[in-house]
Amino acid sequence: MAAVTPEVLRSTHVEKMKKKKPPKRYWEETEETGQSRPEEEPGKAEQNQNKSTVKERPLKRKNGERVEKKDPFPGEAPIPHEQLQKFQRGEKCKVPAGAPGRLKEAIAFSEAMSEHAQKQAARYDLLLPEDAGLLEGDEDEDTNTISQDDIADAVDITSGSKYFNLHLSQFGPYRLDYSRTGRHLLLGGKKGHVACFDWQTKDLMCEMNVMETVNDVKWLHTEAMFAVAQKRWLYIYDSKGVELHCVKKFNDVLRMQFLPYHFLLATASATGFLQYLDVSVGKEVAAICTKMGRLDVMAQNPHNAVIHLGHSNGTISLWSPNQREPLAKMLCHRGAVRSLTVDKTGTYMVTSGLDRKIKVYDIRAFKPLHSCFQPAGASCLSLSQRGLLSAATGDIVQVYQNILGSSPVSKPYMAHRLRGQIWSLAYCPFEDVLGIGHGEGFTSMIVPGAGEPNFDALDANPYRSHKQRQEWEVKALLEKVQPQLIGLDPGQLSKVDQASFDQRHKERVEAMGFDPLAKEKFKPRSKKKGRSSAGAIEKRKRKVANEDQRDEIRQSAQERTEREKELKENSNEKKLGNNSTLDRFRK
Repeated sequence: MAAVTPEVLRSTHVEKMKKKKPPKRYWEETEETGQSRPEEEPGKAEQNQNKSTVKERPLKRKNGERVEKKDPFPGEAPIPHEQLQKFQRGEKCKVPAGAPGRLKEAIAFSEAMSEHAQKQAARYDLLLPEDAGLLEGDEDEDTNTISQDDIADAVDITSGSKYFNLHLSQFGPYRLDYSRTGRHLLLGGKKGHVACFDWQTKDLMCEMNVMETVNDVKWLHTEAMFAVAQKRWLYIYDSKGVELHCVKKFNDVLRMQFLPYHFLLATASATGFLQYLDVSVGKEVAAICTKMGRLDVMAQNPHNAVIHLGHSNGTISLWSPNQREPLAKMLCHRGAVRSLTVDKTGTYMVTSGLDRKIKVYDIRAFKPLHSCFQPAGASCLSLSQRGLLSAATGDIVQVYQNILGSSPVSKPYMAHRLRGQIWSLAYCPFEDVLGIGHGEGFTSMIVPGAGEPNFDALDANPYRSHKQRQEWEVKALLEKVQPQLIGLDPGQLSKVDQASFDQRHKERVEAMGFDPLAKEKFKPRSKKKGRSSAGAIEKRKRKVANEDQRDEIRQSAQERTEREKELKENSNEKKLGNNSTLDRFRK
């Protein structure tokens, strides 16, 4: 066998890998080709000519200075205009004419911060991981003919497990409520059965029978407490089923709504009373007699926390705990109102009545947009986070898409038939799931595109731990909004009430006898030789202070002296004239 020569040993595979250079970037090649090389020494030039096989390495210095590589994409990446429009915060504030320098600086700083926040939100919007779902059928196939079993078989195992049925025919029909995080479900049967559990993992938290009629159930600010409207009074329980409170001031409650940012539980009773309970301190905030009879139709506006009540005469009234009279009244149906719901932006309201019509209203203008006729009418309505409307008719649930647009919808997006009469509907937050409470129990229905795909972890985090929930609760209590701020237009809080300002100014002028804002305040001009010290300026201000008052006082004193002179002259004339003995009895 021939011996291996030393030349072969020198050129091993490892050494070849070491000699291998990394690939060049295209901008490095363009820069290096345009660079001129410095003059070389004659000895080194001869060596380089002899070693023609060795490649010349580009020098990193030019005339003794280091050559910097230029970035082909300098600056920040551009943001699409449509993305910026999505996070626009209203119109820019105009600087008033003659405004002082500090005001101009403050306005410029606030506008710069708002623009920076808009750009940051538009940039981070690209990092949102999830997209909304959608149900698409084959050619010439309606999506409302696709059954829930087919959807559950087509999707993955985790999504397919969200379609399930709970057969609870003994204590039905059932009312339901999802927590704000969308993780926990609360069920309340008409015959006293109450249960709460984590519906995704199916872990039961508590189950009991209150041995009394249950009209409604509602989660409070966290999944640790919930309220149950029983036959006589309102009860508060914890997640283990332990009774915490029995509020006897709230009797015959039929419907409940919880305002999360105000920590208020609003209740509507069979006696016609609308009551507000502050769950943070356990006190009744307001009790309003609506004088509208039995209140069994109730919804809240998530945008401004105004309560909407439906009545038997076809009207819908809007209420705030600050007023004894309704904020607004709308005649929506020819018959009684059966159900109503408001979208999360607070712009649209959907109602159904005994006239078998579903109407969509624009709350900003209090005008109807469009309506559609249903042969049997809708007994329950619910709007999802993405604007899908579910309407229950008997034992059938129909889901409509693009219902909030300007044109009416002709056919439903999805449909599903159940065993018993439907009693309540609710969409699960951040999930494509519709919860249905009916006479035979509970059904969880898959509705693609219903839930918001990306959640705000600082507001409602479905994956928060026990410690995070405690910290969030403390922070929410510190940021609690007072009930006095509930109104139709929340934007009014940041504006100046011009009418009340003019009224207070008028009262102030009447009390003081002069207008303090009529003239500008005296500003002494600066003098030299130490005459503009702080003490000298204050003395000059005191001399000029209340000068308008002094003029008025002098004028009033002069008028008083003239009046006294006239009285004296008249009295002297009377004395000089022919007086009778009876003049002394005159006043």
